[in-house]
This record gives sequence, C-alpha cells and structure tokens, in this order.
Amino acid sequence: MKLLSQKEMHEVFSRWKSANPKPASELNYVNAFTLLVAVVLSAQTTDKGVNKATGPLFKIADSPQKMLALGEEGLISYIKTIGLYRNKAKHVIGLSQKLIDDFHGEVPCDRDSLMTLPGVGRKTANVVLNVVFHQPTMPVDTHLLRISPKIGLAEGTTPETVEESLLKRIPPEFLADAHHWILLHGRYVCTARAPKCEECLIADLCKHNS
Repeated sequence: MKLLSQKEMHEVFSRWKSANPKPASELNYVNAFTLLVAVVLSAQTTDKGVNKATGPLFKIADSPQKMLALGEEGLISYIKTIGLYRNKAKHVIGLSQKLIDDFHGEVPCDRDSLMTLPGVGRKTANVVLNVVFHQPTMPVDTHLLRISPKIGLAEGTTPETVEESLLKRIPPEFLADAHHWILLHGRYVCTARAPKCEECLIADLCKHNS
C-alpha cells in the first residue's frame, strides 16, 4: 500500500477545498436532533431516500418529545420507504426516550455519551460531532473505508484503523471538512464500479495506479 507524502496530502485537500470551499452534509436536518435521526436512518440507505422521508417527518417531529408523541407506528408511516425501517423506528424512539431521560432532551456533544443512544455507533456519533458541533472527527463510512487506502490517504482495513490514520495524516487546517471532501469524492468520482478517473481532480497524485 502506497501512501501520499505530506506534501501530496496538502495538495489533495487544497484542490478539493478550491473546488468546494464549504462542503456540507447531503442529509437534510434542522437541528442536532434531526441530524442524529437522519444519520441513524441513513444506514444502508441513500441520503436522497432519507431526505424524501424526513422532509415531512421533521415538520412535525423535530425534537425527542415530539418524536415520542408520534410513537413507533406513527414514525413507521413516514419512514416505511427506507430499508430496515422497523428496526430503525425502534432505535429512533429509543434514542428519543434516552435523550429525555439522561440528557434533558439535548443531544450530547461527546462521543461516549452519543454512543450510549440506541442505534448510534462510532460513525454516527462522529458525523454529529463534526457537522453540528464542528469537532474535527472522522466518520468512516463505506466510501471513506474503500477509497482512503486505495488512493493513498490512509492505511488500514477497518473503520477505526482508517479513522486513526486519517486523523494523523490530514493537515490540521483541512480536518474540519475533510470527511465531506473524501465522502463526496467516493460518492461521485472515485465510485466503486466505474471510477471517473478522467474527471478526477487528484488523478496525477492518486496512488492506485502508480
């Protein structure tokens, strides 16, 4: 596995920043709670599919209290187009109850507390910490896990080892938005089936073919 040099890492992120100075989550949300719910719902589902369901949902349930009032069956009526919707409905109702019971109805801003919530793993917690609380975390989803070692950004074969490598190797000035740039690159350019190398901003630096 070849890795980009620190000079090359800086160049990669400089190019991505120039092309997209303010990258943002493609999940729609209105506050910390709705982002948390959206990320839980997004497991093994496209962001577009989640947004289609949560548009109407978040108009009536944008807090743990309102989500509990809706109830599991009520929630299912909004999210039944999403994969694994029954299990996800249980998680969302469960995390809403726990937020009220343990956190005064507020989404906590530390990883350990977030990971006590039903349906919230390390990646989901890192997304919330990064997007809402602006912490330099690195949520490693399938895109980051697949392309980070492939193009030379990081080493590792598991989400946690890739996360650790990325946090060590990404220049600090790019950390806040880094996961967005890598995710978007994997989603739209360095795709799994047919990577668009001819459109790639970093093709000359990529270690996959070197």
